[in-house]
Amino acid sequence: MSPRLTIRRPRPDGTASRRPRRLRTAALGTALATLLVPALAACGGGASASAGGSTLKWASSYFPAHWDPVVSGSGAQFRELALVYASLTRTNEKGEAVPDLAESWEYNDEGDRITFHLRPGLKFSDGLPVDAAAVKAAIERAQKQKNSALFGDLTSIESVRAEGLDAVLELSQVDYQIPQLLGQRVLQIASPKAAKTPEKLDQNPVGAGPFVVKQLVPGTKAVLTKNPDYWDAENIHIEQVELTSAPDASTVVSGLQTGVYNFADIKPSQADAAKKAGLDVFVQPGFNASNISLNVNKAPFDDDRVVDAVRHAINRQEFVDKLTFGYGEATDQPFPKGYVAYDPESENTYPYDPAKSRKLLAEAGHPAGDITLDLVIPTEDPQAEIVQSQLAAVGIKVTIKIDKNWATPFFAKDLTLSLYGTTGRDSAVQTLTAHFGPDGPLNLSTPYEPDGFAEATAKVRQTPLDAPGYPRALRAATRAGLASKALVFTYSSPNLLAKSAALSDLPKNPAHLDWTGVTLSGG
Repeated sequence: MSPRLTIRRPRPDGTASRRPRRLRTAALGTALATLLVPALAACGGGASASAGGSTLKWASSYFPAHWDPVVSGSGAQFRELALVYASLTRTNEKGEAVPDLAESWEYNDEGDRITFHLRPGLKFSDGLPVDAAAVKAAIERAQKQKNSALFGDLTSIESVRAEGLDAVLELSQVDYQIPQLLGQRVLQIASPKAAKTPEKLDQNPVGAGPFVVKQLVPGTKAVLTKNPDYWDAENIHIEQVELTSAPDASTVVSGLQTGVYNFADIKPSQADAAKKAGLDVFVQPGFNASNISLNVNKAPFDDDRVVDAVRHAINRQEFVDKLTFGYGEATDQPFPKGYVAYDPESENTYPYDPAKSRKLLAEAGHPAGDITLDLVIPTEDPQAEIVQSQLAAVGIKVTIKIDKNWATPFFAKDLTLSLYGTTGRDSAVQTLTAHFGPDGPLNLSTPYEPDGFAEATAKVRQTPLDAPGYPRALRAATRAGLASKALVFTYSSPNLLAKSAALSDLPKNPAHLDWTGVTLSGG
């Protein structure tokens, strides 16, 4: 169990006041509680780890291309990287930030400085101490490294001061979202010694998480063993992890049946087969959303009429019907309905209307067939074919191109048209700025941002999460972001996972995979 969290409020002179200031997570926690699906069937409740030898055999379709957390960013692979790296905070079942490497934290009275107090005696797997200097190095590297996918998430942090085990973050603005921001998605902390050579860290990860990499075959397989120096090692009961890049999707279920794997993420198309095979299939709460990314800095999307034509050309329901097998839903926002940040006023702002799309293209001087575009994606994806077909119907010719190194031109903002799916963020403001902010990693049109967005998000940051006006301010920020011409949201599909009955239930932390307390019977 995590220790009790005390958030102390310092006086202006820097000394701690006697009255604690609690982390303001009530509104987020309440909102998430409505979303948490009763996800896991009762199974293996009385299982215990086999003596000294339980091995998690995980087939992952998100096997990390990069093991440097600064490069991997906060994409879906953060779940795999969380085996190796710990963070200042992590997320509980209510979506609240709770202690991880930091055992407590506190804001100053103004809300523009936060101090994280690290647990004493911790060390990275290379023996280097986990201290405030390591936190400072991690934040500064994420802000400055050329190929960082995280710098756009850290704009509120102006500077970091290391004082032994206390990391003092000076903020450029009042921002009560920082503890949620610096969790497993954005600040997985690597050993500063290893990170001095990021290329080596990328294939030889060194962290302070629950496991240590012992063998790594890039892009294929990783073997990890339990880290005895992890701060919560007594609650990690799995001794070894064999993480394998998932083969062809059709073989994953049979691999689970035969014991080649005992855990895997699966596609909606596989769910029925997995259930029929007697596997535990569960929906993990999350914030997934897929979108079409446009670069408004490049023709033809530098013309608003062409952007609007694409918006009206997209039939979201077709994505749901063809891709989600009843598990997904159409969406035009990065948040699910019912979540505190979802804005009902923005619903269906650009309805499917191919006739209007063709009219807008004609007004912009583009007859049918005049616009030809490359849709660049990392792997084969049926979404791309749907986009290709729907845009062809309004006279835009799309050629699908696969680039296995897609992340490099995408994060460098060199592409004109692409697809992106996200697992959301723990901080709602982080989700918004990642998509719509001028430095947002998911904003293909950097440095573009919609009018009024900066002011709207600043107001949310200045609002404590338990303040009565927080939901209203957050929805207003969502509305401002959705004016962006750089993204067209299409559909959402939940995280589907399958496991053998020998593996006990996982904590229902939204979008995260937490192995705390999880046991595996039978070795």
